[in-house]
Amino acid sequence: MTAYPIDLIRASFPALEDSRTAYLDNPAGTLVPQTVIDAVAGAMATASSNLGGRFAASQRADATWRAAHDAAAEFVNASSWQEMIIGPNMTTLAFQMARVIGSTLSPGDEIIVTRMDHEGNVSPWLSMAETYGLKVKWLPFNKETWRIEPEDLAALLTPRTKFLALNYASNMTGSINDVAALTALAKAAGALVWIDAVQLAPHHLPDVQAIGCDFLVCSSYKFFGPHLGVLWGRGDLLRALPPHRVRCQSDDIPDRFCTGTPQTELLAGLTATIDYLASTGEAAGSTGTRREKMAGAYQAFDAYEAGLTRRLIGGLIALPGVRLVGIANPNLFAHRVPTISFTHARVSTHRFAEALAGEDINIWSGHNYALEPARHLGLSEDEGVVRIGIAHYNSAEEIERTLTAIGKLVA
Repeated sequence: MTAYPIDLIRASFPALEDSRTAYLDNPAGTLVPQTVIDAVAGAMATASSNLGGRFAASQRADATWRAAHDAAAEFVNASSWQEMIIGPNMTTLAFQMARVIGSTLSPGDEIIVTRMDHEGNVSPWLSMAETYGLKVKWLPFNKETWRIEPEDLAALLTPRTKFLALNYASNMTGSINDVAALTALAKAAGALVWIDAVQLAPHHLPDVQAIGCDFLVCSSYKFFGPHLGVLWGRGDLLRALPPHRVRCQSDDIPDRFCTGTPQTELLAGLTATIDYLASTGEAAGSTGTRREKMAGAYQAFDAYEAGLTRRLIGGLIALPGVRLVGIANPNLFAHRVPTISFTHARVSTHRFAEALAGEDINIWSGHNYALEPARHLGLSEDEGVVRIGIAHYNSAEEIERTLTAIGKLVA
């Protein structure tokens, strides 16, 4: 690995040019590099036709569609590009697939959802359970380890367990679950496993082969790309599930789950996002395939973000009245992403957000759609937490400025 190319990285993002704004709102959506913006604009100019035509513009749109599926497959380490379903966002894809999966289940079958998830990985499955007469079981996270522990999952599994919705990393606490171990338990009981990797994908490269799950979903706008949801499903499963589609739609995968005209310009942006990650890996010294270069980029991101995380968490817990919501032990930082949440004994979470916004520091307050984690921790659903999210383009100076602003507010 070469030295971390922070100047090159920051220069890739137009939002960071001549700007004092510290973008620490990354768990809700990341910045986009110029190459992605250019790819979206280029496709709108030259490939805005619908797919399947015999003229050049349509053929360019076809090529754009296929390239995005190839790139997405490399990103998650799929066996084939045909295992990728790309839609408007993760939550919409989850509701779509809940209708499909639910139709294969029987009244009284059991599904498991967690107290750790974003609502996008809870409400679709609650709706599925209500529609198809399924029994819902709730899987808690451990308030000491901040993770979902295998023994807690094992206690819920029965011969009637058919589905587990599990998050890879929490959008409130930042904790990373051992999804491979949890998946193995659920699969041994005969359940399908759906992994929400939305919060992991900006910080670690997903690998569906290593996890052993049935579905994995993420959002490209959370890892430096356009507003799209990306779903991987096992090929044999996608071929067996009953799709909801128009009569003249192809029955091939992924076509059978892709309704309507695709967002071709955003698909071009998705490919450019994958290429950005690979090029950043090259800049950090990686070689090989596009996925190998992406892996190198994420290795560099992880090491760089870890330093910023140590400084931010160390600075926060040194302030009077601050209570961190998540893993605070530096020896356990491998079990978290750099999404840092806290509350304060006297100052409202929304007051923190307002005060920092006044100093051009973007953060979030509230439950941030982590409704179940807020309830599980006994937090006010309105107040929730103050949430600060680090990405690979943030700087040490931004972290220091943030700590100074928070310190003034609590002094």
